[in-house]
Formats: sequence, C-alpha cells, structure tokens
Amino acid sequence: MGRWFFAAAVLAAFSLPGSGKLYAQSRMPSTQEVAAIRVCAKKYQDDLDAGEQRCLFKLVADPCAGPPGSKDDATVADCYGIESKIWDDLLNENYRTLLGELDADQTAKAKAMQRAWIAYRDTTCGFYDDKIRGSMSVMMHAACFTRETARRAMLLGFFSRL
Repeated sequence: MGRWFFAAAVLAAFSLPGSGKLYAQSRMPSTQEVAAIRVCAKKYQDDLDAGEQRCLFKLVADPCAGPPGSKDDATVADCYGIESKIWDDLLNENYRTLLGELDADQTAKAKAMQRAWIAYRDTTCGFYDDKIRGSMSVMMHAACFTRETARRAMLLGFFSRL
C-alpha cells in the first residue's frame, strides 16, 4: 500500500492541470510579477509583436531561471509555469471581456475559435515531447505553453478593444 500511495502522491504533486505535462509549479506568481506583466501587456496592448518581445519571459521566467545553464530543466520549466499562470489569468479575463461584448452568433464563433486554439496549443507544445523525448522536452513544452498562452492573452485583449 505504501508504494501505491507514494506513486499517487508524486503524480498529484507534479501535475500541471491542462498542460498534459508532469512538472511542479513550486509557487504562485508574486504580486510584483503579476503587476510587471500586466503593466507591460497594457503598455503594448496595441502592438502585439512588441508586447511579445518586451513582456514574454523577460519579466518573470528569465529572472526566475537565471543565466542559461545555471538551473536544471525541471526548475526552468517551473519558472515558465509560474509565468504561464499570470498569462493564463489574463487570457481568461480578456476572454470573458470579449464574450461580454459579442452577440450570440459572435459568441458561438469566439468559443469555437478558442476551442480550436486550445487544441492547436496542446498539439504544438506536445510535439516537443514527441520530438525531443527527454528531460529537455519538459522545459521546452513549458516555454511553448507559456508563449502560446501569452500570445493568446494579448490577442484576446486586442479583439476586445476592436
């Protein structure tokens, strides 16, 4: 019984909901990290390319991970997971705002668009696991998941301002 309990506890501790990957998110983002990304996303809300270049990874994941090679892949993946949480919250806020502005037909199309994007994100990011098949895939999958979530959060915010 002890071995099964331990295995279940390990799986529970290392599950990241929605990503299909197993790695821990050691902590929630700090208030300062959340504010930094939100301020940056707002500043570049009408220039999605600049928003990605200036806001993605530079404010949370990179400082958390430190210089390249200084931390193991799982720790770096954790840093991406911390940043991903911020972008996911912003994505959900922007999605709710967008849906609140649409008529019934547009709402149905926006929901279909979002379901298709989720499938795209999961398939695209999951391909790192299929292609690389090693511990490095955990980090690359997490970076992909964060990048795609950030891009989508910014795009949905842009749509809601049209």
